[in-house]
Amino acid sequence: MSAKPEVGLVREASRQIVAGGSAGLVEICLMHPLDVVKTRFQIQRCATDPNSYKSLGDSFRMIFQVEGLFGFYKGILPPILAETPKRAVKFFTFEQYKKLLGYVSLSPALTFTIAGLGSGLTEAIIVNPFEVVKVGLQANRNTFAEQPSTMGYARQIIKKEGWGLQGLNKGLTATLGRHGVFNMVYFGFYYNVKNMIPVNKDPTLEFLRKFGIGLLSGTIASVINIPFDVAKSRIQGPQPVPGEIKYRTCFKTMATVYQEEGILALYKGLLPKIMRLGPGGAVMLLVYEYTYSWLQEN
Repeated sequence: MSAKPEVGLVREASRQIVAGGSAGLVEICLMHPLDVVKTRFQIQRCATDPNSYKSLGDSFRMIFQVEGLFGFYKGILPPILAETPKRAVKFFTFEQYKKLLGYVSLSPALTFTIAGLGSGLTEAIIVNPFEVVKVGLQANRNTFAEQPSTMGYARQIIKKEGWGLQGLNKGLTATLGRHGVFNMVYFGFYYNVKNMIPVNKDPTLEFLRKFGIGLLSGTIASVINIPFDVAKSRIQGPQPVPGEIKYRTCFKTMATVYQEEGILALYKGLLPKIMRLGPGGAVMLLVYEYTYSWLQEN
């Protein structure tokens, strides 16, 4: 008698993991160029920096001219290696936290929000080492052929700085803030708003309903969590003076950026981030839901 629920649980978890992994893989392949541009803007310190980009269009043009088409795909291997399990963890843990919170007398709105926060914190712990490698590779302005390999760069970090909070896990607090806040808003907004707007019988209109809510979810979450993202990029990226660590902790980095560059510096890279995680957030939720439904039916 007890074997059936166990098999059902494993099957359900497998569906959530496969659907979440598929969502991550599709999203990263479509949206990675915008992530490269976002990181470049975030590690710029001032307009007088000789490597600074004047605008979003200028960044695309300069990357293409200097680094070639593959310059937009720098650092893609760490996200591909990380995004599939990361998104699998994102959606699987969200569903599990949601189930656990079902035993507590909370409103559905609060349940979705807290489950999102929990999934974000869990996701951040898993993904942070990959983020350290990705940001380092994206900050490299040499041609694609001249930059170090993903594994070579990871080994270089481990050799010089180790596995800890100064090495392959530096910027962990900023990553926890970035993912925790993003998922809390992303899942909380999407599921609460989706439950308020009636389901449409027309498949095309229903797709557009979900896509529109997903787009808004990703956009709002991006606007709220970007100061953590900027802090993460500063901590994990190249420091202003080689050999001297200026950016160490999350909130101290935010304070330093604010004092030296103003409040708007904490929103650097917002446009490419929204361009990526607005539609990218919608793509992820839709791929997850449709893949999960297909797995249930088949």
